[in-house]
Amino acid sequence: MRVIIVGAGQVGSSIAADLADTHEVIVIDCDEERTEELNYSLDVLAVTGDGTSVATLEEAGIEDTDMVIASTDDDETNIVVCSTAKAVSDAFTIARVKNTEYLRTWERSSRAFGVDFMVCTNLLAAESIVRMIGLPAARDVDPFAGGMVQMAEFEVDADSPVADQTVAEADRFDSLTFVAILRNGCVEIARGETVISPGDRVVVIGSPESVQEFARSVAPEESPGTAEEVVVIGGSEIGYHVARLLEERGFRPRLIEQDGARARDLAERLPGTVVMESDATDIEFLEREHVGDADVVVSTLDSDEKNLLVSLLAERMGVERTIAIIDTTEYVDLFETVGVDVGVSPRGVVAEEISRFTQKGNAENIALIESDKAEVLEIEITDDSILAGRPIHESTGDLPEGVVIGAITRAGEFITPRGDTVIEHGDHVVVFADIDVVDDVATQL
Repeated sequence: MRVIIVGAGQVGSSIAADLADTHEVIVIDCDEERTEELNYSLDVLAVTGDGTSVATLEEAGIEDTDMVIASTDDDETNIVVCSTAKAVSDAFTIARVKNTEYLRTWERSSRAFGVDFMVCTNLLAAESIVRMIGLPAARDVDPFAGGMVQMAEFEVDADSPVADQTVAEADRFDSLTFVAILRNGCVEIARGETVISPGDRVVVIGSPESVQEFARSVAPEESPGTAEEVVVIGGSEIGYHVARLLEERGFRPRLIEQDGARARDLAERLPGTVVMESDATDIEFLEREHVGDADVVVSTLDSDEKNLLVSLLAERMGVERTIAIIDTTEYVDLFETVGVDVGVSPRGVVAEEISRFTQKGNAENIALIESDKAEVLEIEITDDSILAGRPIHESTGDLPEGVVIGAITRAGEFITPRGDTVIEHGDHVVVFADIDVVDDVATQL
């Protein structure tokens, strides 16, 4: 495709990097330094100008463009970019927004604002956090097949029962498939003889129940479930959505917000959440409220530094797990190194969501592993698929190296893939594929 990306910040640059190898990418930004840097660092054409201007869009070749992605940090600018693009072209438009009110309006009318697909940064970040709560050691969780299948990534500590075991020894679950080991920045396909070492990240695909059971196996000292004590620090939009989504799942979280007016507003909007007005860095308050007894503390304050401080305080007080919003994507690894258990970058989450949407092709759904090292794809099997009508042990020989069939759903039922399982027309297959063979897999399946 020919893709125009408006906004060369962290989100736009990340999307451009993901798409540059397989698509013709043009990036528009008002900052000349950014555009010059992109012209040198990526195989893209970077144009300096205002993406809401018809003249700038025409300079970028809007009339021949298949897709426009508006990814600036300003919601209104992104909506105007999409409206302008629709007025002068037939391009498919994607807008990034933070305000969920725009998302609600767009959902009521999918053609609102001239936007074909809208992604909400705050909501996506909150959903990502909530998926991880309740799964000990989980660093990432993605649903497939309408929630019947989960892909999850777990970090293995030195004291974990599965540390130093082979995959065959750790595989004690009927509806679970070990698909990969992430080690030192590399992806290794999980084989029976592969040893799971401390510090490894294990990627599994299975039924939600089996993934939950494996979570208990990885970290048995933590007991996932709706009875968990969750404390949300900060009443930001992300903090609000985390608490709201937890309420919907049966949790009764506590939320700490320093601003009195905001705390009262949140208390009215969150009937199942205990909202407390206080400074979250007040150690006496935290001790008085027994925050150290919490299973999970989620920090959603307005600065990376505050979120790091709160997470370290929580860990020092005895909290089992800390999850922190980290606005600067480059800080995620650093913060996780110094003590945050899981760092979530809203910009990274929305960039991944847009990238996976643009890369879906024949796939029903996609999850990116380590941003760009591998993918998990859900594909509906047709008659011309090399898997159709054949047992897995026979058809996998025709698939490229670096591919693992993780799960199958058929007529609303979960099927664990085994060597003698025959895949049928209409089945939904969830597969793990190394990034080098993703295109071949999507074509062959």
